[in-house]
Amino acid sequence: MRPEQIASFLDSTNLKLDSTDAELCALCDEAAESNFAAVCVYPADVTICSSILYNSPVKVCSVIAFPHGRSSLSAKRAEILEAREHGASEIDLVLNYHNLRAGEKSLAADEASILCETARSVGLLAKIIVETGSLKKKQKLHALKICEQAGAGFIQTATGFGPEGDDAADIAFFRKHRANGIGIKAGSGARSHADAVALIEAGAGRLGVTNAGKILEAARQAVPEGAVHAD
Repeated sequence: MRPEQIASFLDSTNLKLDSTDAELCALCDEAAESNFAAVCVYPADVTICSSILYNSPVKVCSVIAFPHGRSSLSAKRAEILEAREHGASEIDLVLNYHNLRAGEKSLAADEASILCETARSVGLLAKIIVETGSLKKKQKLHALKICEQAGAGFIQTATGFGPEGDDAADIAFFRKHRANGIGIKAGSGARSHADAVALIEAGAGRLGVTNAGKILEAARQAVPEGAVHAD
């Protein structure tokens, strides 16, 4: 896989609790130079990232109700609308997956439907995080169906802040059972170039990573400049 292909899968992420404006600027500059798919940041950081990436194809993604998912419906809607107002074009929305764990599928489904419709109404791509490390197999199936029926662009495995799951296995699981071609995003499993390739081959359409530059550099070293690439 060519380095530029791998770059197109990467959501370069800075969700550190102590991130600085300088680090966010560096995140955006690197993303623009490398043509990553998106940068993913907290709602309060959308404005600065949008101003830097205004003339770039790199998307700005805001997390919503992150990482807990337990904000009220009205609070999540407000965050979505504010993200769009400040320049985001994508959201990573944490589903109230605790409802799934409690057997309240209809509550989770209603929330996902309303919030995806809110996102669509202002032109935002919605990726729904379901925190697979906290879900049993049957609950993962419910989560997938909920995301599909809500019209989400992607189902995302994890926040990276919750219980660690097996992203490769979960991605393959979602790929096998999805009914409508919904995209799948790996939330926490890509720590190296090899991880990234494995997750993409498993079926991931996006990878949320905190070391996108290092992954891309490793990809370039694996396929030296000027070499003949196999598609």
